[in-house]
Amino acid sequence: MKQFENFNADDAIAGNVEWVRKRIAAACAKSRRDESSVSLIAVTKNFPSKTVRLAYNCGIHDFGESRMQEAGIKLKELYDIRSLIRLHFIGHLQSNKVKDALEISDVVHSVDSLKLAQAINQHAARKISCFIQVNVAEEKTKYGFSKDELDNAVKNIGALPNINVIGLMTIAPLTDKSEEARPVFAKLRDLNLQYGFKELSMGMTDDYEIAIEEGSTMVRIGRAIFGERS
Repeated sequence: MKQFENFNADDAIAGNVEWVRKRIAAACAKSRRDESSVSLIAVTKNFPSKTVRLAYNCGIHDFGESRMQEAGIKLKELYDIRSLIRLHFIGHLQSNKVKDALEISDVVHSVDSLKLAQAINQHAARKISCFIQVNVAEEKTKYGFSKDELDNAVKNIGALPNINVIGLMTIAPLTDKSEEARPVFAKLRDLNLQYGFKELSMGMTDDYEIAIEEGSTMVRIGRAIFGERS
């Protein structure tokens, strides 16, 4: 894998963004897809607002965060471009934190329980675009619905008036070999097609090319753009 540069350097971020985009384009070409069908979400957790601005200047408009207080501070500092970016909440969200999360989030990727979905529906001031998180590999350490629970989840969450379910999301098991994630991504793609959703959120720094080959429309990339988090 490419050696990541120091995230403070303007040219390093620009170079890393260009490199990631080339890999996205290559994965799309391999799977005979248009590269415009894949959205690049830059995950900026633990990075300052100036880093978000640098990525924005490279043409990225989608950013992922999983810590509400940190994200809220950054967005205040980015007031001049706030209306031009989409903030994706990608971490585990507790029901009692939903109101705060909705104040800063445009898309929620991690609806992993009916209780959480009901809380989002209750507190939403507008219809919120959400992904239903699926624990495809059935890992005990991961959140999300099992495959057996998914039918009821899609039915019940889809019936909530303030939620727009746009697709499914998963996090593949951590592995040294990205190819091992392929069966997980393929299963989620098939489920996504089964329910007729248009968006599919899967793939991170170590496995996003495989995810794209298997149909992902949104990849969540942090380290490959900004380097290691402190």
